[in-house]
Amino acid sequence: MLADSTLLALGLAAMAAGFIDAVVGGGGLILVPSLFSAFPTLAPATLFGTNKAGAVWGTSAAAWSFARRVRLPWAVVLPASLAAFAGGLVGAYAVTHISPHAMRKLLPVVLAAVLGYVLMRKDLGQHHAPRVRGLWVAVLGGGVIGLYDGFFGPGTGNLLVFLFVRAYGFDFVHAAGSAKVVNTACNLAALLLFASSGHVLWPYAALIAVCNVGGSVLGSRLAVRRGTRFIRSMFIVIALALIARTAWQAFGGA
Repeated sequence: MLADSTLLALGLAAMAAGFIDAVVGGGGLILVPSLFSAFPTLAPATLFGTNKAGAVWGTSAAAWSFARRVRLPWAVVLPASLAAFAGGLVGAYAVTHISPHAMRKLLPVVLAAVLGYVLMRKDLGQHHAPRVRGLWVAVLGGGVIGLYDGFFGPGTGNLLVFLFVRAYGFDFVHAAGSAKVVNTACNLAALLLFASSGHVLWPYAALIAVCNVGGSVLGSRLAVRRGTRFIRSMFIVIALALIARTAWQAFGGA
């Protein structure tokens, strides 16, 4: 049983993660390290499973909140979600058999490339001007990012937002809402796989879920109210934090 102070820290981390995830993604930057700190001797698969068991409720709440306030492009979002579900199953299965540490060195490089592109294209995601693009882009992108989410996870929301902004011309508000739906799909798939193999600490997952939902509802409402510029700014800040954190983990030995 964790100490009260550790439980409080875990709950606050889950709430902050839910808030950040709802706006632009990247909540794993806070929650996953908190779980590893609270349970330093447990297998990574168990901690990832516990994270998914709590976070899926937060992403679901954020997706519902966005869907009530923004008209989401379901013709693109649903195929991407189905592909992400399949990818999440494969990724979660892989992490129960293979260590995800090899992914660490690649992630900061990918995130840096995404951030660099966003910074160079200052108009990117500022206006909602959907363009016709084959559904194979959504299916391929959703599948690959879903696989990554099931296998490792941090930065999934950022990558999904970038997919919808860059490939389909969404503004950041519509991209963030779409990303939450797809993220819910891959979280659910990963959770089913982790749960079936006993890799979930359910009492702690329940605490994470309650706190994560609270943060998600606040974050999604603020994102819709403040609009595209706010989400773009948050995207840049969270991407920078993710790059710094993952680069330190990969190359600094933390």
